[in-house]
Amino acid sequence: MHIRLPHAMARFNRAITNRVMGLWAPYLPPWAVVLHRGRWTGRAYRTVVWAFVRRGTVVVALTYGRTDWLRNILAAGGGEVVRLGRPRTMSNPRVIAAADRKALPRGTRWTARVFGSAFTADLS
Repeated sequence: MHIRLPHAMARFNRAITNRVMGLWAPYLPPWAVVLHRGRWTGRAYRTVVWAFVRRGTVVVALTYGRTDWLRNILAAGGGEVVRLGRPRTMSNPRVIAAADRKALPRGTRWTARVFGSAFTADLS
């Protein structure tokens, strides 16, 4: 069984918590901010995530499953992530299922095991 946080919590975090955390998340690991554009509106968004970087790859724990930020990044074929105050471009975005977690870098495989899947992308 995998952990999935409730969607009500996601809505609360998007409206309240992320606004506060967005001030320090880009600078304090394991937090990061994903910069993405809406699939239909083209509007710019900033989403606080739990991210880990290993050997040029970012891995994000998908605590809520398939979310809007994830769909936006996948549809666009990439985006940006700000971690440790440094913006980096993400390319080749993909979702790794728990069964395929060995495709993730060591030290990050637990994210897919615990939450059922993880997002990963190459950094440049």
